[in-house]
This record gives sequence, structure tokens and C-alpha cells, in this order.
Amino acid sequence: MQSLHQEHFFNLESFLLKTFMKGNFVFDPLLTLKKNLDGLSLGSIKGYVSKHAYLIDPSTITIEKGAVVEPGAYIKGPCYIGKNTVVRHGAYIRGYVIVGSDSIIGHDTEVKHSILLNNVQASHFAYIGDSILGNNVRLGAGVKCANVRLDQKEITLFFNNQKIATNLKKMGCILGDGVQIGCNAVLNPGTIVGPKSYCHPCITVKGIIKPFSVVKAANQIIVESYA
Repeated sequence: MQSLHQEHFFNLESFLLKTFMKGNFVFDPLLTLKKNLDGLSLGSIKGYVSKHAYLIDPSTITIEKGAVVEPGAYIKGPCYIGKNTVVRHGAYIRGYVIVGSDSIIGHDTEVKHSILLNNVQASHFAYIGDSILGNNVRLGAGVKCANVRLDQKEITLFFNNQKIATNLKKMGCILGDGVQIGCNAVLNPGTIVGPKSYCHPCITVKGIIKPFSVVKAANQIIVESYA
């Protein structure tokens, strides 16, 4: 991975809101997300929304054709939901969220101030805060993208022996295209995972992970007989 520029992480060719992804670093769109969504003309509901779903301030919510919002889902604007995306029962979208096409925001999954590109699946019990997820990303059940340091300090990155200030006190994770995260994994604030990488279940991930990597715990599970 030569740099932390978005071209090394995402293919934006088919992403409708690609103009929101400008910046020198891959995390820069988080700095401008609020301004960009506030300036976008929203309020178009073309998909199916159950009468038992909750849309808060619908004039700031766009739901494209073919999208489905199931009963019990809660969406607070500003928010953009792309074509053929499904927001399942019990999902919670807290505002300033972009979800591309053909994606799934599943039961008990919470998303806030984040950008999800196309064909992202966060199907069960995930937390996605202040994060960017690339195309074809898969989050296993219970994945948590932590977004705040315990000491509340600004998120700082270390890459190629350089210290990089993000100017963000809240930054979850950046997951490149095709990343898969196993069930119940926790991604520490500021974690960046390069494209086509895999993280095993039930581990804590931090730092900057190169593309085509496998992240797994070093410890072993020992099974002994007690009889």
C-alpha cells in the first residue's frame, strides 16, 4: 500500500455520490460528510417504506427505487439510501449516513455519520460509527467499529514511519473494497484495513492493515479431557 489515498482502497466508478469522496487521505470524506449532506437535495422517497417504520424528518431522507425499509426500522435524516438496499427490522440509522446500492443494514445494526459504498452487508448486530466501508464489504454478526478513544483524544495514525493527524476525535474504521470481518470482532478507533483483507472472528483489530492480509489471533484454544 503506497499511500492512504482513496484510490488504493475504493473503486468509485459506480458509486452515485463519488463527489463526496474527495480528499488527500482516505478518511477525509468524514471531515466533510456533514457539510455535503446538508447541501444535498434530499426528501425523495421512491422505495418501499413500511407504515410501521420510523422516518424522522423525512424531508432530509432520500430512499431510492427498489430499496426496502422494513417495519420497526428507524431512520433519522440527513440520510441517503441507495437503490435496492434493504434496511431491516430493528435497524437504527442515526443521521448523516450514506448507504450505496444493493446493501443490507440488518436487525439491531446501528449506523451513524458514515459512508457505505455499494453492496455492503452489515446484516446482524453491528455498530458502524464515523466509518467508511468500501464496495462488497461484509461484517459478521456483532462486529463493532469503535470510534472514540478512551482518553477522548484526537485519532492519530502511523503510516510508513510518519505520524498523521486526522483532525477527528471520532473516527471508526476505513475498510477497503472486499474486506470481510468475522463475527464479534472489534475494530479500534482509527483502524484502516486494505482491500481484500480478512479478519478472523472474536479478535481486536487496530492500526493499518495492508491489502490481501489475513488478521488472526496468535493464541490457541486448547481442548483437554476432564474425565
